[in-house]
Amino acid sequence: MTHGTSSTPDYTMGFGHEFVETMRRFTAQKNAAYLLPYLRPGLRILDFGCGPGTISVGLAQAVSPGELYGVDMEESQIDLARSVAEAAGQTNTIFQVADVADLPFEDDYFDVAHCHNVLMHVPDTEAVLAEVMRVLKPGGIIGCREMICESSFTVPDFGILRKAWDMFEDILATDDAHPQMGKELKDRLIKAGFANIRMNATFDMFDSAEEIEFIYRLVYAWFLSPSLREQAIGYGVTTRKLADDIAVAYERWRRDPGALLAVGYGEAIANKPFS
Repeated sequence: MTHGTSSTPDYTMGFGHEFVETMRRFTAQKNAAYLLPYLRPGLRILDFGCGPGTISVGLAQAVSPGELYGVDMEESQIDLARSVAEAAGQTNTIFQVADVADLPFEDDYFDVAHCHNVLMHVPDTEAVLAEVMRVLKPGGIIGCREMICESSFTVPDFGILRKAWDMFEDILATDDAHPQMGKELKDRLIKAGFANIRMNATFDMFDSAEEIEFIYRLVYAWFLSPSLREQAIGYGVTTRKLADDIAVAYERWRRDPGALLAVGYGEAIANKPFS
């Protein structure tokens, strides 16, 4: 799948209301906490694949009066990011539509580069990391947080919801994405020429009544939507019966007092070498 003439693909999850709402729940304090200790006032930071900018504004606050540049392939996300920054009163942000594999910046321009759930959706991660390497200053930092699908889980499972995660992984892989990118980060960064790599793993946990209801709505609006079901059946990654059984299990899960869902992430910090 291609996005116009871009070397990056259409985002597998799309930009429907439910997924945009998921991204809007991300914040620097929750989802880039591993990177915040490396930030200080005056740095220039690139947020590539910035989405609606909810993480970006927290990063911008951490480097103020330095500047944050946010780029995304989707114009609607850039419009959202600008409005989020304006609402937060964060005036040191610049957002623009751009291809993460062909960045419109000069060499050695940024002190820090950040991404969240971006590399997992880009078929040619080598090209993206080479471009990020180009625009980082020698000694500059890259921070990446990417999903580990096989470490994510739903409780109670009812003997079937693991298969929903497997189906999700297969859909991503069919779209040339990388569902286990979070655990592949060290190897990818080494091969891209980065040094001094530091790894960690964390979970995003959804366990409150409001969060369970949100996940349930997301599952039904996207993952179990008629269009995606038919697409997944066409890909050969599920059957109609399995999709129906997963739908029944999520109905049970929604009502279960012990319900929770955890998304596993790998986190990496690395440096561009000085020579």
